[in-house]
Amino acid sequence: MTHFAANNILLRFSDKQKEAIRKTLSVPSKIVITTHYRPDGDAMGSSLGLYNYLKKKGHQVNVVVPSEYPDFLSWLPGSSDVLNYETAKEVSDTLISNAEIIFCLDYNQLNRIELMEGAVRNSKAKRILIDHHLDPEEVFDISVSYQDVSSTCELIFDFILALDDLKSIDKAIAECIYCGIMTDTNSFRYSSMKVRTHHIVAGLIEAGAENHIIHELVYDNSSEGRLRLLGHSLLNKLVILREYNTAYISLSEAELIKFDFKSGDTEGFVNVALGVSGIRLALFFSEKDGMIKISFRSKKDFSVKELSAKYFKGGGHKNASGGSSNDTMENTIKKFVEILPLYKSQLTD
Repeated sequence: MTHFAANNILLRFSDKQKEAIRKTLSVPSKIVITTHYRPDGDAMGSSLGLYNYLKKKGHQVNVVVPSEYPDFLSWLPGSSDVLNYETAKEVSDTLISNAEIIFCLDYNQLNRIELMEGAVRNSKAKRILIDHHLDPEEVFDISVSYQDVSSTCELIFDFILALDDLKSIDKAIAECIYCGIMTDTNSFRYSSMKVRTHHIVAGLIEAGAENHIIHELVYDNSSEGRLRLLGHSLLNKLVILREYNTAYISLSEAELIKFDFKSGDTEGFVNVALGVSGIRLALFFSEKDGMIKISFRSKKDFSVKELSAKYFKGGGHKNASGGSSNDTMENTIKKFVEILPLYKSQLTD
């Protein structure tokens, strides 16, 4: 792993964080790893990368996720051991209650694990946050939060680096970390892909991550239903508001059912809308169980984090955020369109 030995891979964790983590993991422990609702590539990559590493170090480790995750991530090493809280609540609650350490990955507020929140909040375990979102909740015993990093998976690499243990990154761990960095940077396209991150990725490939195969498993592995749903979205549901350099797609629950929707099938739809020439702001609205979930994406200096937080109970990153609405799809979209004039100068300058 010659790239990992390069001087370009500098330690990001503070000495205080490094010492606290070393002390916490100094003896074999019962550990539960958690991540956010509807886990994506970074959530599952970081969770399973850490899972494979901690198991290798002799800890008793379980990964518990708040909901199902996309089928195109089921190849990740250790995926078959993951517990879904929605279908294994009793077992999960017992594991969380008995845990000595709970890792909270890729989320900054406990409410982002939804039904699991009570169990994790009430646990006597030491909670360790590793995340790259803004404004973490002050409920963690150790908080590792860097907003300028590409992904939580990059922070898992930094976690292993902080333990002076890069030699332990094998093929399985490398594959998990590579997947998370790849997906959270939209195939290495975002500005968060700094020189340092490229050096890390090169080292992961040297450690056994087969980049072309991982890309195929994630991006070239769509079901027929997903492709037909994408076609329907582009032909019938894509709305372009040229006056505001804005585009959006909306899908009702009935439409999702019609195309045999599976978790993860709409991953990336918002980026397709953002890819239209001249578009600076894109949204994707989806309906499930009476709730409207919204994905926000933007280009350049327009902050969707502020927009989503102010109007749609959301948050995230400057150019990639999420939000929600308890209103109808029609009223939610109407609300969004009505506030667009407030941002016209920022979207059209």
